[in-house]
Amino acid sequence: MIGLIAKKLGMSQIYMSGKAVPVTILEAEPGIITQIKTKERDGYNAIQVGFVDTKERRLTKPEFVKLKKVGITPKKVLKEFRVKDVSQYSVKDEIRLDIFKDGDLVDVMGKSKGHGFSGVMKRHNFAGGPGGHGSMFNRRVGSIGNCEFPGRVVKGRKMPGHYGDVTVTVQNLEVIRVDQEKNIIAIKGAVPGPKGEYVNIIRKGN
Repeated sequence: MIGLIAKKLGMSQIYMSGKAVPVTILEAEPGIITQIKTKERDGYNAIQVGFVDTKERRLTKPEFVKLKKVGITPKKVLKEFRVKDVSQYSVKDEIRLDIFKDGDLVDVMGKSKGHGFSGVMKRHNFAGGPGGHGSMFNRRVGSIGNCEFPGRVVKGRKMPGHYGDVTVTVQNLEVIRVDQEKNIIAIKGAVPGPKGEYVNIIRKGN
């Protein structure tokens, strides 16, 4: 599986056969291969790709030395993609948007929007209690334990807590349109994260 890192620009719609199709617009900058991993040396076949130029001081020393050794400028994101055959790739090769075409199915992985500390109605879609005056229930959790046995709150009980800001993968989204000149790709439906968030677009297969 190979892919690209893309920045989420927002949502829009494209008319196809007279119907409005909701799409997410992503800006996918070209990536450069920084390392080739082989099954003989590393235990698996993969390519490491660097995306988005950044300043030297934003990298750790091992990361900077590793990129400098192969003559590549500092990169903000380093991402590995496992492939079956690494012989067709070389260090410093570019991975561009032309690996995708209209109609492809892709997986998109990114961090969901963070909502901070949230109650059970927002976090788990609980119905809540009576809303009348004096009910003393409203948006509370309700009963979380048992009577006498086992005398504790069982693991995994849905409770208030931190909501969002976790890695989410949405599978089998359709590529609606690819604009290689502007490095723009339109994917059907919604993808994780707010505007400006970087997501991974992963193509199925090699």
